[in-house]
Amino acid sequence: MSSDHDSAGAPTGAEAPAETPERWSAQRKTELVVRLLRGEPLDAVARDSQVPAHELEEWRRVFLDGGTQSLKKRIDPEERELKRVQAKLGEVMMRLELAEGLLEKKGYGAELRKRGR
Repeated sequence: MSSDHDSAGAPTGAEAPAETPERWSAQRKTELVVRLLRGEPLDAVARDSQVPAHELEEWRRVFLDGGTQSLKKRIDPEERELKRVQAKLGEVMMRLELAEGLLEKKGYGAELRKRGR
C-alpha cells in the first residue's frame, strides 16, 4: 500500500475528504434541505456536504411532510383564548413590576412592603 493511505486503506493528507459529522443537527439538515428547495442540484449538495443523495431526499421529504402537517393543524378555540389570556397576564405583570420599581425609586418602597408586595 502506498504512503498516502492509512492502514485501513482510506486516503490521507490532501486526498482525505473533510470530516463529516456522525449526527447532523436539525439546523444543519434544514440548511441543506433549503438549498435543495431553492433549486440546487441534489448531486451538488450531496457532494458538497458528503451526505448520500438518498439521505438528503429523505430529509427533504420529512421536512415537507412536517410543514404540511403543521398547516393542517387546527388550534382549539379554548387553547387560543388561553394563550391570549396568558400573554395579557404576562404584559400586566411586567407593567406592575415596572410601576413597583418606579415607586421604590420615588421612596414608596416601605409602603409597598407593608402591603405585602
